[in-house]
Amino acid sequence: MAKYTPMMEQYLKIKAEQKDAFLFFRLGDFYEMFFDDAVQAARELEITLTKRDGGEEGSIPMCGVPYHSASNYIKNLIEKGYKVAICEQMEDPKAAKGVVKREVVQLITPGTVMETNMLKERDHNYLASLSYFDDDSFVIVYNDLSIGESNIALITDGWDAVFHELYNQPVKEMVVSSDLPESFQQALREKLNMTLSFQDEITFHAEYRELCDDLDDERLVKAFSRLLNYIQNTQKRSLDHLQPAKVIKLDYFLSLDMYSKRNLELTETIMKKSKHGSLLWVLDKTVTAMGSRTLKKWLDRPLLSKAEIEQRFDVVEGFLNDFMTRDDLREALKSVYDLERLAGRVAYGNVNARDLIQLKQSLEKIPEIKRILNQFDQTGIQELANSLTFPEELVSLLDSSLKDDPPVSIKEGAIIKDGYHEKLDTYREASGNGKQWIAELEQKEKQETNIKSLKIGFNRVFGYYIEVTKANLHLLPENRYERKQTLTNAERYITPELKQKEQLILEAEEQSVELEYQLFLEIREQVKESIPEIQYLAGLVSQIDVMQGFATVSEANQYTRPVFSTENLAIKNGRHPVVEQVMKDDAFVPNNISLDQETDILLITGPNMSGKSTYMRQLALTVIMAQIGCFVPCDEAEMLLFDQIFTRIGAADDLVAGQSTFMVEMLEANHALSNATENSLILLDEIGRGTSTYDGMALAQAIVEQIHDHIHAKTIFSTHYHELTALEDSLERLKNIHVRAEEYDGKVVFLHQVKEGAADQSYGIHVAKLANLPPPLIDRATSILEQLETNDKPRLEDAGQLSFFSDEQSQIKEKKISAAQPDNQLIDDLKNINLFEMTPMDAMNELYRLQKQVKE
Repeated sequence: MAKYTPMMEQYLKIKAEQKDAFLFFRLGDFYEMFFDDAVQAARELEITLTKRDGGEEGSIPMCGVPYHSASNYIKNLIEKGYKVAICEQMEDPKAAKGVVKREVVQLITPGTVMETNMLKERDHNYLASLSYFDDDSFVIVYNDLSIGESNIALITDGWDAVFHELYNQPVKEMVVSSDLPESFQQALREKLNMTLSFQDEITFHAEYRELCDDLDDERLVKAFSRLLNYIQNTQKRSLDHLQPAKVIKLDYFLSLDMYSKRNLELTETIMKKSKHGSLLWVLDKTVTAMGSRTLKKWLDRPLLSKAEIEQRFDVVEGFLNDFMTRDDLREALKSVYDLERLAGRVAYGNVNARDLIQLKQSLEKIPEIKRILNQFDQTGIQELANSLTFPEELVSLLDSSLKDDPPVSIKEGAIIKDGYHEKLDTYREASGNGKQWIAELEQKEKQETNIKSLKIGFNRVFGYYIEVTKANLHLLPENRYERKQTLTNAERYITPELKQKEQLILEAEEQSVELEYQLFLEIREQVKESIPEIQYLAGLVSQIDVMQGFATVSEANQYTRPVFSTENLAIKNGRHPVVEQVMKDDAFVPNNISLDQETDILLITGPNMSGKSTYMRQLALTVIMAQIGCFVPCDEAEMLLFDQIFTRIGAADDLVAGQSTFMVEMLEANHALSNATENSLILLDEIGRGTSTYDGMALAQAIVEQIHDHIHAKTIFSTHYHELTALEDSLERLKNIHVRAEEYDGKVVFLHQVKEGAADQSYGIHVAKLANLPPPLIDRATSILEQLETNDKPRLEDAGQLSFFSDEQSQIKEKKISAAQPDNQLIDDLKNINLFEMTPMDAMNELYRLQKQVKE
């Protein structure tokens, strides 16, 4: 058995209990790491890897970080998805017998960080748990420990529904049981990029009974208990700020699958993963951090309740109609700090005096916010004002106890106001009088010795001293000064009376600092009692902030209040909320959208780059904006309430899962067809383009027919297959529309106007010209197109005119064409076709059959 020093034996014992975390082992003023932890930490943190004597086993790898600056190193590790176990010395090393006692006091993980420098101000930091039950149901629990909020969702539709729910949620860490199927664990790690933690014990703790009052399903209680157990095990402290768990009833909200969340770029863009360019970027005119987080939650879960949406509209309209008062409200909100996270820090025990001053200043703004809200005429706004309560006793406590500009540290004094505590005032008076006595003594010694440069100073090692330069030592009286320290150019002394006064001053200062610390802890405990009230106010202020933000963006961008209908969707001069902001100087071309009882499907044709995808996306974003309670970008809007939105827009593959662009396209289409209802919105862009022309066309038609005949969902279907426009004649609730483009002087001009009817051509070669493909290639493509359009088969010898083809490529083409020569039966079949008795779709199907015969 390996033998190490006693301290290393202690380290290894503690490390054995923290196998999946870096162990920050406290040694004096450093946190040290050893063995594999040291090697990996040195690489990740770019710090020096050294060695330490481990006993009989010889030297072992070691690295360390200073205790006072450890937070930045911990932050770096947490951001990379690691965990850090903090192991502290639990006794004074000077008084310890043998190895100093050490314990892990906290496990910091990506989902449990509480320090401000590790949190993004305007983002949630979710720790979540996933529990799987025998009836194939799942329960997801979301917890933002920094604000104490917990939400629970029960999912009974299988793993795919779980995956769609978790996609785009800001979950940094997922807690699961060790027997969760490995395929699920792998998907969480690799596809959703989550740190996995394991918690098998789900013992329910009675102290958290009140947090479960709204949970009427045993599965929910077990799942919530799993998360609570994990939090207790990692944080090792009471968490008084945890709020009762709220059940997310998923059928109360508009559902967005993972494809729609990605394609619509609600909170981040697909390419750069940034807020800029997303819908959130446009709508976020909130003033507070907690308001911004609330907006994200609303975007994630648009409402299905018309009554609740109308209530939000009423408040937004009230704010919109009074710019001056709304501007006053925004100014008042700017002085409100993050009440949610301040309450969390109070409960967690890492709040300092500056945090409490921020809390006081924020709460002091409540009466002003209430007064401003009461100036609006709108009833809903006045109800919000009446709901605001002012915690007068708490504000009075903080105002009377804490200095206005306290230090960050809570253990060095200068926190408590004079007059708050009598004993503290006595200590301060003794210390202050002592310092005055020191100043008077310095003047007295200067006069008696006639040494103008004599000074009395203080440091933590030697205490008070009289410093005299060596050039003036001969002026000192004999036998009264006792040498204390020798410097290069001076000597430091002490006198009996200075030594006596020093003891009195230092005792007063030490006792003063200790008393201040104890008083601060008492104040913090008193503030804890008000945490529920603080959280209640935070929730109200967040909602107010979001809705004033809606009013602000609606006024700035000329948005309109929509009305809801049970029959028709009609948008007049609708605009894409993001694109019009990105375009800036270029005016966005608005368009109408109409889907009514007579029309379920709009089949839209037109060239690439003409705006078909923009037209489709703007409808989806308009729907989402309306159902979160924001006004919408158009002149008029009559809206339907949609239960789900499905989108297939843009090309994307999933190479990790071995799926091509076409496979992803089919999976997304299948998801929409399998889950959509007549109250859903489906947006499909260029379905079928990833395979051969006839395969793609056949699939596209079949999908359109499936939606039309069986699902009846409102749909916009974009296609380049002009043959599909003939479906308008056979499908009564399908209507053709197109995006206008005109050809002028050999160039295509995109008008971005959506009109009724089918497009006359695709302008693909014109778009290729805009992409700067070589002119000879463009000319050759134009020639081939003309031959195809006149039913003239391109001649093999013509291929040589295109200089980009090598002789070898030409030979390959020749062999392929030779192999494709029709046989006599095929010629007979062609002769027997009566085109004048066939519908366009019959002709397409017959042509497909003949092509398939040739390929065989």
